[in-house]
Amino acid sequence: MILPIRTSIRPRQTPYANYALIAVNAVIFLLEYHTDPRTGGVGFRPWVLQFMLTPVRPHLWQFVSYAFLHGGLMHIFGNMFFLYLFGNNVNDKLGNVGYLCYYLAGAVFSGIGHTLMSDAPVLGASGATAAVTGAYLVLFPQTLITVIYWLFFIGTIEVPALYFIALKLILWDNVAERRFPYVAYDAHLAGYVFGIVAILLMLITGLVTGSGFDLWSMIKLWNRRRRYRDVVSSGYDLYTGQRKAKRIWVKEVKTDAQRQQEERIRWMRDEIARRIIQRNLPAAAEAYLQLLKLDSEQILPRQYLLDIANQLASESRHAESAQAYEKFLANYSNYEYVEQVELMLGILYSRYLHQTDLAIKYLKSASGKLSEPGQLKMCQDELAKLQS
Repeated sequence: MILPIRTSIRPRQTPYANYALIAVNAVIFLLEYHTDPRTGGVGFRPWVLQFMLTPVRPHLWQFVSYAFLHGGLMHIFGNMFFLYLFGNNVNDKLGNVGYLCYYLAGAVFSGIGHTLMSDAPVLGASGATAAVTGAYLVLFPQTLITVIYWLFFIGTIEVPALYFIALKLILWDNVAERRFPYVAYDAHLAGYVFGIVAILLMLITGLVTGSGFDLWSMIKLWNRRRRYRDVVSSGYDLYTGQRKAKRIWVKEVKTDAQRQQEERIRWMRDEIARRIIQRNLPAAAEAYLQLLKLDSEQILPRQYLLDIANQLASESRHAESAQAYEKFLANYSNYEYVEQVELMLGILYSRYLHQTDLAIKYLKSASGKLSEPGQLKMCQDELAKLQS
């Protein structure tokens, strides 16, 4: 048995729309059932049948209303758990109004998919939840999902969202394992298709801002690498646009120690990227310091390096932070807010590392560029104190 229990990324703002959808589903579920005074049994109230989706003769409102009905406690618990697990971050990305419209559209499209493939009445939020899960796959494919499993023993493992959702939830649960006769598998698949395609189109057209780590960014990066390999392998010089003269390549022979060192460096850089994507900056900063022990010349991407330098400063690791900021300025001097980095370096060298010459150098450079009054006053006050 495999069950996801949490994701490695948390929403930046409260996902009010997702919480509201969960609450509405729960309230309607409580209103659905009543106890028959004659038999003492529990069953649906008569009005529920009017709001289920009946493919033989559907009414328009049923393509939305069916997604707020559930057939039992485990049915609603499973749907609401997955909606909570994946919906919060999608809500954060789309905004409350956008997320609500997206959820309802997912319900409609999954209902259409079920109607085209089956005559059986259907109810439940599974199709809409599948649409939200498909959106999560596209928006956050590289985040880690903590999965609990129990076979002969119980344990947990972290799996990238791309693989868990695509392989486990879509292919295994809805294509390979269609064992239960009363489960609307086609509604689930229609929801996943809508969720993936709709969000991809939003990313492509710019309706949703990409993060650099979403599925569309991964596809574009793969395509750039493919084109680069094709051009280079064809013998063209990327700078002159002319065919290169044929060269005789001499293969460099590396020792086992060199290969192991390169492998450790690659693994550590991947680990830093994973931790930053998970927003686990303390772990990313620690991994960065380990990377420098392997090779002090290693350079991270601009935002990664700046995030780690800021994290080290917040942990009062002043020397390591200053080193990271120095490396940032040496490699990314055209950064649009370079004066703020220089101000931070000046403060570090002045207040904590007691290197007056370096502090004055960076504070003078920053004072000529700063425009924010509070930062400029701080810079000038620190300079005045050092030069007094």
